[in-house]
Amino acid sequence: MIEGSPIHRKFRKVFASSFAYGADGYAKWPAVSINYTTKTQFLFRINKGIDNTWDNEAINKWVPMHERPIPFERMIFVGDGDTDIPSMKMVRLQGGVAVAVFDPDKWKEAAHQRKIEKLIAEDRATYVAPADYTSGSQLDVTVRGVLGRFAREAGYRP
Repeated sequence: MIEGSPIHRKFRKVFASSFAYGADGYAKWPAVSINYTTKTQFLFRINKGIDNTWDNEAINKWVPMHERPIPFERMIFVGDGDTDIPSMKMVRLQGGVAVAVFDPDKWKEAAHQRKIEKLIAEDRATYVAPADYTSGSQLDVTVRGVLGRFAREAGYRP
């Protein structure tokens, strides 16, 4: 989705599931599969500045936190499903921000509300917002606010 969007050029690297294709142009096998576990691995790749999916030596090398190019404290993880919960919790524990987004059409469902309530009660989500990615939405204002806080904490003064 990101690679097909106009903002793709703003990203240094996009980690996502992908397929290996045969000479006939058809997908033959998953080349990269993103799941519960690999999501947290990719967060560490980002944290350490590793731009590939294959260098296991680099991902396992110990690097002091203050030498890592993308500190967890400046990460925002936006999650929309159960496979995002471990990453949300890990980012929170490392000092970052986790935003749980939900389908606003399901908001009135009691089970949906209970699930969101648990994300907050169990300290997995810092913020919760409807999955509305338009300018001026609650999610947009929340993310801009967090980015503003990151900038202030880094010493930026407008």
